[in-house]
Amino acid sequence: MALMMARTNAEAHVYMELSGCPRCGQRQFDPSNSLIMLDGDLASRYHGACPQCGLEREYTFRVGYDLQLPPVDRARFGDERPSELIDPGEWMWLADFVSARVPVDPGDVTAGERDRYRYDLTVAVAALDEVLKFVPPGADQVPAEAFWTDRGREVYAQRPGRFIRGAVLAVRDAYQEIVDRYAHALS
Repeated sequence: MALMMARTNAEAHVYMELSGCPRCGQRQFDPSNSLIMLDGDLASRYHGACPQCGLEREYTFRVGYDLQLPPVDRARFGDERPSELIDPGEWMWLADFVSARVPVDPGDVTAGERDRYRYDLTVAVAALDEVLKFVPPGADQVPAEAFWTDRGREVYAQRPGRFIRGAVLAVRDAYQEIVDRYAHALS
């Protein structure tokens, strides 16, 4: 079986956390990471024990030779290609999950929390950027067949209109405005 591509380390970590521990469901996972050659492909292997039940977990992903370093001031999960690991519904779920924890007004949080919340919201923006990569050229929404996980299909089934390009862009832009407010409050 061919290895799936992890375009960035951040994407691999999101995939592992979304997958959770097969024994106890714990999403938190802080694995060791090593680059290896596997069947002629450059691969990244992550391994470690579940912090809750101790089950050893291991994930191996193909990586490109043009490794992308993460930006220091925002999240980025990949290049222009759609993810092979995470479907658009899971990216939307991640954006919802992260953004729900961030206060809209940076004045409502301590100075020490502002940078963390600003960065967290860049994760939501980047997740919505990932959703947009599943909209085919010339189309205006993510097609139903782009959802392959149970969670992704559930998010899509609840509100398929959220996957129209204009709707995704409107939410993404609103989140980016809040990111900018937090950045301004930090300066």
